[in-house]
Amino acid sequence: MSITPEVKAKLIKDFATKEGDTGSPDVQIAILTSRIKTLTEHFKSHKKDNHSRRGLLKMVALRRKLLDYVKSKDVARYQSLLERLGIRR
Repeated sequence: MSITPEVKAKLIKDFATKEGDTGSPDVQIAILTSRIKTLTEHFKSHKKDNHSRRGLLKMVALRRKLLDYVKSKDVARYQSLLERLGIRR
C-alpha cells in the first residue's frame, strides 16, 4: 500500500526547492498526496478496511496542516502546488 522508493525519489526530485531537499513542505505534501491516492485505490476493493482508513484520515489531516502552512507563507506557491498535484480546494 505504500509508494515505491523510485516513486518517492522522483517526487523528491520534482518538488525539491534545492539540491538534497527532502523535508520542505512541498516535498512532504507531494509524498502524502501520492500515499493518499494509493490508499484511495485500495479502498475501492477493500471497503471494510477500517484500520487503514484511520491512517488515511490522519494523512489527509497532516497534508491539510502543511497546505495551510504553505498558504500562510506564500499564496502563489500554494496555488502552484495545488495545480501541480491536482488537489482541489
